[in-house]
Order: sequence, then structure tokens, then C-alpha cells
Amino acid sequence: MASVGERLSSARQRAFIGREEELDRFGEALAGDPQAPFAFYLFGPGGIGKSALLRCLADRARAAGRPLLELDGRFASLDPDDFERAAAGFLDVPGTVLLVDSFEHCQWLESWLWQRFLPRAADGALVVLAGRTAPQPQWTADPAWDGVLHVAELKSFSEEQALSLLTTARLRPELRDRVLRFAGGNPLALSLAAAAGATGWSNEQIWAPSADILRTLLAGLIGEVPTAAHRRALEVAAQARSTSEELLTTVLPEEDAHLLFGWLRDLPFMESTHRGLHPHDAARETLAADLRWRAPNAFLAMRRRLEEEYLRLLREAPDERVWTVTDELFYLFRETETLARTRTWSREEEVHDRPLLPDDLDTVLRMAEETEGPASAELVRYWAQRQPQAFSVYRLVSTGRTVAFTARLALPAPPDPEDLATDPVVAAAWAYTEANGPVSPGDHIGVSRFSVYPEQYQVPSRVIDLSSSRAQAESARARGRAYGFAVYQDAETWATRVRGTLTDTGARPRVGDHTYGVFGVDWRGEPVEAWLRRFTAPEVPAEAGPSGTSRTAFDQAVREALPHWRDPVAFAACALMRTRLVADATDPAGELRALLRQAVEDLARDPRGVRAREALTAGYFSGAPTQEAAARRLGLPYGTYRRHLRQGLDLLSEALWQRELHGPR
Repeated sequence: MASVGERLSSARQRAFIGREEELDRFGEALAGDPQAPFAFYLFGPGGIGKSALLRCLADRARAAGRPLLELDGRFASLDPDDFERAAAGFLDVPGTVLLVDSFEHCQWLESWLWQRFLPRAADGALVVLAGRTAPQPQWTADPAWDGVLHVAELKSFSEEQALSLLTTARLRPELRDRVLRFAGGNPLALSLAAAAGATGWSNEQIWAPSADILRTLLAGLIGEVPTAAHRRALEVAAQARSTSEELLTTVLPEEDAHLLFGWLRDLPFMESTHRGLHPHDAARETLAADLRWRAPNAFLAMRRRLEEEYLRLLREAPDERVWTVTDELFYLFRETETLARTRTWSREEEVHDRPLLPDDLDTVLRMAEETEGPASAELVRYWAQRQPQAFSVYRLVSTGRTVAFTARLALPAPPDPEDLATDPVVAAAWAYTEANGPVSPGDHIGVSRFSVYPEQYQVPSRVIDLSSSRAQAESARARGRAYGFAVYQDAETWATRVRGTLTDTGARPRVGDHTYGVFGVDWRGEPVEAWLRRFTAPEVPAEAGPSGTSRTAFDQAVREALPHWRDPVAFAACALMRTRLVADATDPAGELRALLRQAVEDLARDPRGVRAREALTAGYFSGAPTQEAAARRLGLPYGTYRRHLRQGLDLLSEALWQRELHGPR
């Protein structure tokens, strides 16, 4: 009896349409034909069928008994060494077939692959790369690869192939001609149209041609979801970069995440990756636009839930996950004006960072002198000796060539007189702190002192993106960080770019022939989580209290104050301190802490609030280092704990809002 995997493979083979040339050439390679290609490069636009073809090739490789490795470029590391470890079998096991999907997301690996990695393939190995962009001309023009590299651009289906797909999908005959005119041969659009037809398009349904094919198709597909819970799961998948069952459990704690994840996985526009579910790019954008139009409040509410979860992970996730979390967080807000001004979101000339090694110093000093002059190079030498751990060196993924370096200094208070006398930029940062709120002994400031990328100097780049992400994560986790500063040579331009996120200190220190702008943020006055929320699109104000605070802002202030309840300095700077709750208090911070503690205790007066009080107490007052630890203290599954915690936050916010509006009585 055939296994489930064998049955699925057979079904895919029967349903597969077209691509005969690619299948034939791959079949020749599997059979060991000495004239067959060793490497296949498939490219074409989104939805053209690249992933479907790769799945078909994978089935054929398995049927031939070949060892198989499947990688997804969307989740490839920036480090070639990580890619090599993931694909080690291709180098070590004869006959291995390596398939890399979504190659456009790791295109920076291309030169490294064809120059350094692929020539070391094991005997009889094959590789297939599939992405949206054509291969580099240097690769296809290299005589050494002539005859062993097969490049194919996948085209839209012919009318005959498209009709065959719709027939196989059992779309009703009376709809086929209209769907063919509507979809225009795009395999993804045809598949979505067939799925919509199979679920009950009426005979009167109008399939009018439109440039926005997927928007109309998805409106039909998601118009009748089974339940409200399924609709909320779609809201998660439309916004999160990748959706795992764990993420659904966290942001939808009251729902059956296992059931919803299985339903999402079966949708025709979802792909499964090692991180979770990932909608096709076109489908994601269309689904998100549809949800924004149909349920804008639910869309914003889900975005806020995801934001809260990513911020929690930013504080609590293991170090190796922090940088992934930062990517997930900023992906949510990639369309905001602030991120558009400061980040590139470009995969061209991709880089990866590593700590500074002794052998890197000469290269770093040369880049500093060529770009900023000898005086700056001497300061680089000074700081590399004092804080070598602060430096990151950036290499092109494609070639391994060192192209940039950055330095993120951590400077304790009181400042070292030698630092002040040596580096005018650091002296300017400390002078700003003295004028605007001195740093307490034992605390420190962070200064992103150098960002030197000679080929893209002081303009938004992947180097600045990566360094900024690390600086933000460090600030979120560091204890006692009073200020953060960034330094840019083109001060006026960067003042515009960072407007609304960093304060222009007005300092313009001079080093050699160049002046620099110093921009900063006082972390004592604004916790990192609150600062990161500046990247969120502004909301329309709702009902305002006597202090002028909207209900939405008030609820957010409550949620920001609780994590800082045990840290007097951070708590004293929270937004809740500026509400009516402590307007007339003689000791505002102390009285607000006591008020929060009592308000949580008061929740237990209502039987519905007993569990909520226990969750809030364990999560914020007991000293538990993480929310998972708080759940363990209560002996509860994490999902159950999060449900009680969310209910507690809602009840607490309502109680405090009533006090804000009407006073203690």
C-alpha cells in the first residue's frame, strides 16, 4: 500500500501542467547523461509556478533514489558559512540534489555559489536555483559553465495549458472561458480562480478582466471563512512575515491554534517553510489590502498584538533569535514614512557582520583614513584598543571582501577624562547629557560612533540597517543605558531622515577636516519599547481623558508601565506618570506604583478577575524573568496564562481609565 507521501507525490505529478523542457533536461541529469546540465537556474515573476516546478523536481529526485536537500532563500542566513552548513550534503554525499527556492531573497550568494561553492559539489550532485531575477551575466558568459548550466525563464501558460489546469481542478465548464480571459495564463491566478470556482461561484458571477487579478480573486476566496477565529488567523498571516503555530497560540490565546494553523496551511496561496507559513508575495499584499478595507479596526488591532509579541521576544528571546525578531518587527511597519526614510530594504550587495579580529585592523584603519581622514583613523585605532568588542566588520556575502565597519560604544558614567580629551564626538555626547540630565554613576550611554562604508558612505544601506538593528536590540536588553547616540557626517540630511525618532543635539564636533552631527534619545525618559512604537503609523485619536490622553494611548501607557514596575528609574519616566492618576501626588512615582498594585488586587473582588489578578501578579510583580517563567510559577500552560494575562490587562486598563475620567470615587 502506498504511503501518504507517495500518494501526494503521485497526485502532484498527475496535476502538474507544462514545463516539459525543464522536466526533460532534469530527467536526463538524474539519469546520469554526461551531456546533461549539472546546474539549473529557473527564473520568472511571482506566481509563475517556480515553487510548483521545484516540488515536481523534488518528487522525481526522490523517485530516483537521490538524496535531497531543499532550502528556502527567504530564510537564508547572511553568512555563507551558514548556507554551506545547511547544504553540507551537497558537498559530501554523492548524487545529492540541492533545490533552492525563492533565490531572489539570497541573491547576494550568487557569486559565491558559482565561484566557491558549486565547484566543490560531490560526484553526481545536481543543483536547481529558482528565483525572480535572471542570473548574473558573468555567470552565463563564463565559458567554464557552458554546457553544465541550464537557464530557463518560466513563461505564463498557453491557453491550452491553462484550460488543462482548470479542467484538472474541476472548475465548472460554464466558467472556464471567462476565467481564462480573466487570469491571462498566470498559474497562481489560475489556481486561485479554480479554488474560488470549486467553492461555489454562481453562474451570474462576472469575471471581468482587470489589472488587479489577485485582489478580486482573494475577495472571493476569503469572503466565506468558516468562523470569526479563522478570520483572525488570516489577519495574522496577512501581516506577520511568517506565521507559526506558536505565534498563533500567542496572539490568539483564546483560539485553537492547532486547528487554525492546519486550515491556513491548506489555503491555496500559502507556502510552508521551516519558520512557518508564508503567503505568496502577491497574495499577501492583496490579502492585507482586502482586510484593511473590510475590517480596518481588526487589522490594526492584530498589528498591535503582533507588535507586542515581537517586543516581548526582543526582551526575552535567546540571543541567537533577537536579530530575527527585529526583522519581524520592522517588517510590520516597512511602509511607514520613518522606515522608508532610513532603511533600504534592499537585497543588493548584501553583507553580513562579524566581530573585529586582529587581522582586520589594518583594513579598518585604511577605510577610515580614505573616507574620513587620518584624524578619524587615529580615533578608530584608539577605540579599537579600548573597546574591540564594540566593532563589527561587514563583508560582502558574494565574495567575502571586507567593505565596511561600525562601532557601537558603551561608555560608563562618569566619563573617562582621556576619552573626553581624545574624541570630540564622544565629548559632545557627554556634554549633551550634562546639559539635559546627567547620567548617574553606574549607568552608561551608547554611541554608534563609526559607520564607515566607503562605497555607500553615510547613505541608507544594509550596513546601517544591520548596525541599527543591533543597536536597538542592545538598547532593549541593556540595563542602565541612559542615552543612545548616533553620529552622521551629513548632519542636515540625516536630521531629516531621523526626524521623529532621534533628537538633533545641535552639536557639530569637528574631527580633522570634517564635522559631524550627533543625534540622541534619552532612554530614561522613554523606554525602548515606547520609542520603537514611533515607527507605527499614527492612529486617529479616540475619547480623551482630562489629561488630554486618548483611551488608546492610556491603555498603551498601562501596558508599558507594568514591565517597569520593579525598576524605579524607568517607571518614573513612563507615560502613565503624565496622566490625571497622579496629578496631585506628592510622590508621583511611589503613589502610582502603589495604585497599580492595589488596582490589580481589587480585580479579585469580581470572580471573573481572580485568574486575571494571579496572572498580572506573577507576570509583573513576582520577579519572574520572563512571561514563560510566570506561567510556570502558576502551573499553567503558556497559552492559558496569556489568555488570563490579556483579560487582566483589559480589566485593569478599564478600571484605571474610569479613575482617570472620574477620580477615585
